[in-house]
Amino acid sequence: MKSFYTGKSVLVTGATGLVGPYLVQSLLDSGASVTCLVRDLVPDSLFFAEGMDKKVNIARGEVEDAAEVERTINEYEPEVVFHLGAQALVQKGVRSPVSTFRANIEGTWNVLEACRTHDKLVKAVVIASSDKAYGEQTKLPYTEDSPMMGRFPYDVSKSCADLIAQSYGTTYGMPVTISRCGNFFGGGDLNFSRIVPGTLKSAFLNERPVIRSDGSYVRDYIYVKDAASAYMALGEKTSELSLKGEAFNFSNEQQLTVLELVQKVLASAGKQSLKPDIKNEPLYEIKKQHLDASKAHKKLGWKSEWGIDKGLKETAAWYKAYFSRKK
Repeated sequence: MKSFYTGKSVLVTGATGLVGPYLVQSLLDSGASVTCLVRDLVPDSLFFAEGMDKKVNIARGEVEDAAEVERTINEYEPEVVFHLGAQALVQKGVRSPVSTFRANIEGTWNVLEACRTHDKLVKAVVIASSDKAYGEQTKLPYTEDSPMMGRFPYDVSKSCADLIAQSYGTTYGMPVTISRCGNFFGGGDLNFSRIVPGTLKSAFLNERPVIRSDGSYVRDYIYVKDAASAYMALGEKTSELSLKGEAFNFSNEQQLTVLELVQKVLASAGKQSLKPDIKNEPLYEIKKQHLDASKAHKKLGWKSEWGIDKGLKETAAWYKAYFSRKK
């Protein structure tokens, strides 16, 4: 069956990250001609490990380089642009705020400005924001009308990038939309400081998983395949509905504490007997976050197909195979 993306030229930044390979594969499966702006060669990334680099055009460069972003769009003429490229770790943002601001804020305006310059080519731009852009608020769940109130470096970078994307949509009438998702999880995440891969690594090494906080922090968690389908739906509807500067929350709307999630992860790995080591360390993170995704349901026709339990089962299987290979 012909897809919206069949035969279309599509640009993806952040293709070697956590969600990027799943989006790239979905686009390839839909018959798109995909170009990826790639900064680093990361052999263990699913993008390289599963040979996606052999099926796409690769432009070498970083989103902080405005000239390279503009050259890529001018040369490969994408109709749809997915901007996922970012510094995506909260604690790394605390350690290195300036590089986080450059990647996440300057990188976003570079992509948007290049798309504005080539507005005859680009018909849809999807900017990956985050629930962190909302910051800490008393009214939950977040809706798309909740203000941008980031306070810590990573959160601020996402608030700023989100507002810049809204500005380009409303000021220049550009077909720009913003996705706001919770915490991603899935196979291929090699940042073991994150709770899901870190817990699975401990589980398969028969070690107690570490929880840095007191375990009570509340989050939305979204499986990578749900995230990829959300981006695909948003890119299509951005073009079809001529959306300009609108934001959409994506969530399975099942919020969990960190401790509850860790227990689910251990169960998915068959390691329920392991007891978490709760460090109760102070973190530069928001205490409670979760999203209302009703707008995405109604306007985009999107819904979660995987959920947490089904996603964790597939994720645990991926890491079991990964650590078996590493042995």
